[in-house]
Amino acid sequence: QVQLVGSGGGSVQAGGSLRLSCAASGFSGRSYCMGWVRQTPGKEREAVASMNDVTYDRYYSDFVKGRFTISRTQNTMYLQMDDLEPEDTAMYYCAALLGYCYPGSWSRRDRYGYWGQGTQVTVSS
Repeated sequence: QVQLVGSGGGSVQAGGSLRLSCAASGFSGRSYCMGWVRQTPGKEREAVASMNDVTYDRYYSDFVKGRFTISRTQNTMYLQMDDLEPEDTAMYYCAALLGYCYPGSWSRRDRYGYWGQGTQVTVSS
């Protein structure tokens, strides 16, 4: 059974940094793509970044390019968030899908079948 356990987050001032982690288990050697989706009250969830575990292909939404970096070690993925802005304030969920992410579809939330618990990120101005 696939499980995702997210951690990290917190409160920082604008310009600060935070790192999120997501520990995965249960993939049993199967390829997967994992990343983060965020949500603010009253808005739909939006994909932030994802990465394929085998190919290391990385995907970022335009609003985080150059500021966020996704990486992995073994079964844990990390999202290093630098130069945070108040607009980054949201609940961040790690999510995964079996197989691969692709450039044209990685941000589709309906493709992710596994979700971890959310972790709050708050950025004050």
